[in-house]
Amino acid sequence: MRWNRISIKMGASIIFLLLTILLPLGFVIDQVVYGFYVDEEKQEMEKLSSRYASAIAHSNNRMMVQMVTTMADFSQIPLYVTDEEGQIIANAGVPGITVGSSISEEDLVALSGGETITKEYKAGEGGEKFLVSGQAMESENTFMGGVFVLSSVESIDQSIQRIRLMLTLSGVGVFFLALGLTLVLSRKLSDPLVHMERATRHIAKGDLKTRVHVSTRDETGSLAQAINDLAVDLQRYQDSRREFFANVSHELRTPITYLGGYARIVNKGLYESEEEKEKYLAIMQKEATRLKRMIEDLFDLAKMEEGKVDLEMEAIDIKEVLENVVERMQLRAEEKGIDMISTLENNVPFLYGDGMRMEQIFYNLLENALRYTEDGTVTVDLKLECQERVLISIEDTGIGIPAEEQPYIFERFYRVEKSRARKYGGTGLGLAITKELIELQGGSIAVSSQEGKGTRFDIRFPIIPDEKEEQT
Repeated sequence: MRWNRISIKMGASIIFLLLTILLPLGFVIDQVVYGFYVDEEKQEMEKLSSRYASAIAHSNNRMMVQMVTTMADFSQIPLYVTDEEGQIIANAGVPGITVGSSISEEDLVALSGGETITKEYKAGEGGEKFLVSGQAMESENTFMGGVFVLSSVESIDQSIQRIRLMLTLSGVGVFFLALGLTLVLSRKLSDPLVHMERATRHIAKGDLKTRVHVSTRDETGSLAQAINDLAVDLQRYQDSRREFFANVSHELRTPITYLGGYARIVNKGLYESEEEKEKYLAIMQKEATRLKRMIEDLFDLAKMEEGKVDLEMEAIDIKEVLENVVERMQLRAEEKGIDMISTLENNVPFLYGDGMRMEQIFYNLLENALRYTEDGTVTVDLKLECQERVLISIEDTGIGIPAEEQPYIFERFYRVEKSRARKYGGTGLGLAITKELIELQGGSIAVSSQEGKGTRFDIRFPIIPDEKEEQT
């Protein structure tokens, strides 16, 4: 047995807690029951001694003492009777007490004063112990003696022992019942954790199809669902990463092949005219730019994973940044026959950010918009959304993004629809890098899209506090 199992620890903790409650509680109950039983016995003895004393004191029959003694003998109630001088005049079954002997002066004074005597009596060395209750016999305020009723302490102890035995058996029964319930409960609580531990080990070894059965809606069920979600995310990340490396290999091979082929043609003069040569050089330049861009994306990704992205934060004119990017992308839009419309408000204050990274953000988004739009428009809007932030919207009339794919488009290596990715190209890094750069500069990005109708990205940046105060 593994003693470090959580079920053992949990069960031991509950049992320890149960014992710390049961043992003091049992002790308290024992003392309460013992005290209650002894008090009841004392009260019964006081009633008997008071009844006998009253009967003798108010009777004119000289044989009343003998009658009471006989009755006590018959009822097996030990008692003895004294006269006004403390001398014992009758004894019913009390060992060690003889008729003619006297009680102590202290007891006589207490009786004559009307007090009830409660004490213990032991019949000789090693003899039986008794509880004693003594009452005075009085008639017309005249002290006539006393009646002492006894009760064996051993019989009281035997009764208490029986009660203690019942309490002990009840406690043991409760303990074992609680032990069984604790073991069942601890196993029920710990088994899901054990299954989750095994599942996570399988996931850690690469078995990403492992799933944990979710049977409850409490914290344990929530943890199981989190493990399942983690496995799904890891599976998607692994698939995306595997596809990414395949795509990168393809994307890098294409420009390198072009560069190598056309460089060989130009180098060996295998062109027929200067125009053809210029065409080949233009293709080489375009592929070199494409290769450079992919390498920059890879470097940016590596820096982001290590948390080493350097930003040169300063006050920047976001409108000027957008104008520069739109102007650079205008030619590509015209080549595809797409109208690029920009609406940039003039009252937008400066932002605090990195100008070069801002250009990279908008270049990535506009490049995506043009890549996935065959005809129609690409719109760029800039406005002051409120006194705290600006809103930049980039919207296209392209092919759109399926609703089920939208939550994942900002993940690294993720590409929407594999067939579409092959058709339109790209490495699946642009949006992930864009989102990271936006958040590093205190902004946020959101996407809304309808398949076949287009996509809209909303980017929000906080304005510089001083600039905000100047606006107000």
